[in-house]
Amino acid sequence: MTLRWSLQARRDLDAIFDYIAEDDPAAALRWVRRLQAKAASAVAAPTAGRVVPEVNRDDVREVFLRSYRIVYRIMKDEIVVLTVFEGRRLFPAGAADSLEGDSLEDDDDEQR
Repeated sequence: MTLRWSLQARRDLDAIFDYIAEDDPAAALRWVRRLQAKAASAVAAPTAGRVVPEVNRDDVREVFLRSYRIVYRIMKDEIVVLTVFEGRRLFPAGAADSLEGDSLEDDDDEQR
């Protein structure tokens, strides 16, 4: 099983990085790498993550890193990270749009 980041999830990581980097670019890079590592850990046990209550689908789960939610979809041969956001915020409206599969962007597993 492999890990893939949707376009939305990559944009989320960029926004998180930019926000933290305003104060401390090195800390921003460390935090984004920790989020990436947490998402990668889902590959070993995809169903260990919590079912996302806003979606209530068994194939859409999430893992947490402190207050951040990393939402992913379990596919046949891969895990697709759909969105990453701070947990006190509402579930992103567009995140559920990518559940149909057609709007999942093909991409490389880019790292900062």
